[in-house]
Amino acid sequence: MTETYDIVVIGGGNAALCAAITAAEDGARVLILETAPKPYRGGNSRHTRNFRCMHHGPLGPLVESYTEEEYLADLMKVTGGKTDEHLARLAIRTSEECLPWMEEHGVRFQPSLSGTLSLARTNAFFRGGGKSLVNAYYRTAEGLGVDVLYEAAVTHLELEGDRVTRVDYTHEGAAKSLSPKSVVVASGGFQADTDWLARAWGPAAKNFLIRGTPYNRGVVLADLLDQGIAQVGDPTQCHAVAIDGRAPKFDSGIVTRLDCVPFSIVV
Repeated sequence: MTETYDIVVIGGGNAALCAAITAAEDGARVLILETAPKPYRGGNSRHTRNFRCMHHGPLGPLVESYTEEEYLADLMKVTGGKTDEHLARLAIRTSEECLPWMEEHGVRFQPSLSGTLSLARTNAFFRGGGKSLVNAYYRTAEGLGVDVLYEAAVTHLELEGDRVTRVDYTHEGAAKSLSPKSVVVASGGFQADTDWLARAWGPAAKNFLIRGTPYNRGVVLADLLDQGIAQVGDPTQCHAVAIDGRAPKFDSGIVTRLDCVPFSIVV
């Protein structure tokens, strides 16, 4: 590849696309390196359904209000208090700005949900689900001149001090490299690497059915950790749900989620 890029974004999901769009709007020449083939682009963002944000009044499809303190209390409840409050408040406070930004960049939301879940105040659901979200961002990014390489697997980031000086990757069977001015790493975690999961969760993790993408294998994350980059978070914490035991090993999506276990007699 002979093109010169200001910024290379590693990853092709929600965070990567938002970074690429923002950089391109500021005039940067941007390249996205996405490990997955085009039909499976987007990482686990492809499987998401909704976005939770605080708001002081009606906002988009959301009704009434959902305050910072209420949001924080909900977060503390589901995490058992194992949350960095400073980072949590930062994310919560800035979330109100996100929904209008998303709409401005092509994301569409469905009318608010009512019923027993009471999500009309808290969760804005994407019209068309996560794939629609991802496709909207790709259309916006490509309209801004962002280049995208699919099946481009980053293998190594060369570090010099606090800078990435070279990005090594494979594409179309060949080893290649780039030296952009800046690099954004948004390539996800290691949810699809059951050997890595087993280091945190024990041997049973090798039997986990991975509802999301098979491409989040933590290759870039491992490369950076091996080079001494500071680790944040707890690898033993995760958001797990019950899914149908008949689901495939990877990429089964929301349709395999079980919210109840019915008992009945089939006649």
